[in-house]
Amino acid sequence: MIKMNNPKLLERLQKGNEEYVRSGRCDGDFSPSIRELTESKGQHPYAIIITCSDSRVIPEAIFNAGIGDLFVIRVAGNVLDDHQLGSIEYAAAHLGSKLIVMLGHTGCGAVGATISGGGDGFIKYITDKISDAIGKEKDPQKACELNVINGVNEIREAFRNHEEIQAAGCDVIGAIYDIKTGMVRWLE
Repeated sequence: MIKMNNPKLLERLQKGNEEYVRSGRCDGDFSPSIRELTESKGQHPYAIIITCSDSRVIPEAIFNAGIGDLFVIRVAGNVLDDHQLGSIEYAAAHLGSKLIVMLGHTGCGAVGATISGGGDGFIKYITDKISDAIGKEKDPQKACELNVINGVNEIREAFRNHEEIQAAGCDVIGAIYDIKTGMVRWLE
């Protein structure tokens, strides 16, 4: 595991995932009082999760989190462009989020489509980006990991000289969610 500036935040996600896997439910706070509190005091998510749009991947449930805990960015294949990077920048520099997680998952349709030869129409933007990340890899698990690692590296490079984010000491880490078991496997 890499040296982290904020290990307690990663531990919080890990513990939340363990509780989710054990109980099969999410105990995050979605109450009227937390809605009211975040409306009046604003949001202060401790982690940014960049993940796939897949309906089986629900970060708040996976990490047993509630309203205001996570800043979630979703796009098929968890690929990045300037829109996602702008969202990361906003959450880290303006909301105080200190942990950035690139979360891939098993059974990813976008990765599978890329391995099978890509896609047509607008989907091609996604599969081309994944293709750049995975090269000629045909194993879906390994391709998913390569896609996540590429995303982690893209984030680190994009914010390498960003004064606010560097001063905040944000950590960037990759992970793979197993859609069958519910477990998150951390990379690095």
